[in-house]
Amino acid sequence: MPTPHSKGLIKAAAFCAYQERTQQEVRQRLSEWGYYGDEAEEIIAELIGQNYLNEERFAKAFAGGKFRVKHWGRRKIEQELKARGLSKYNIQQAMKEIDDDPYRQTLRDLIDKKREQINDDNPLVIKQKLVRFALSKGYESDLIWQMLDT
Repeated sequence: MPTPHSKGLIKAAAFCAYQERTQQEVRQRLSEWGYYGDEAEEIIAELIGQNYLNEERFAKAFAGGKFRVKHWGRRKIEQELKARGLSKYNIQQAMKEIDDDPYRQTLRDLIDKKREQINDDNPLVIKQKLVRFALSKGYESDLIWQMLDT
């Protein structure tokens, strides 16, 4: 018969195998299942040892996915990774997943698509709306202005 500890490990391993997770997410789920403190930390350590849990891998997958699928900018991705409790090192590794050329092209495409949707003749209003939109997607203001001035 499995011990409570091994039951928790099996559930947590399945939770991590389904998709990449952070230690914070696993710790939260373990507490929902009734595993706290040292017991939860032991399970997390074992998951790391068995490579079910790897925050660098999570960060890279998250950054790449949010950029490719949702077209988020670096600032928004970085903010979200910080909120999930990832280390500075893991965030830096994740940011390396986003190449400059596709990043700039994605911003260009987003701006062009948004420009078509704006029904206004005033160029200042159009520019303001485009800047606000691109900032909300998490792109850097200097890059946005560069795109709009070219």
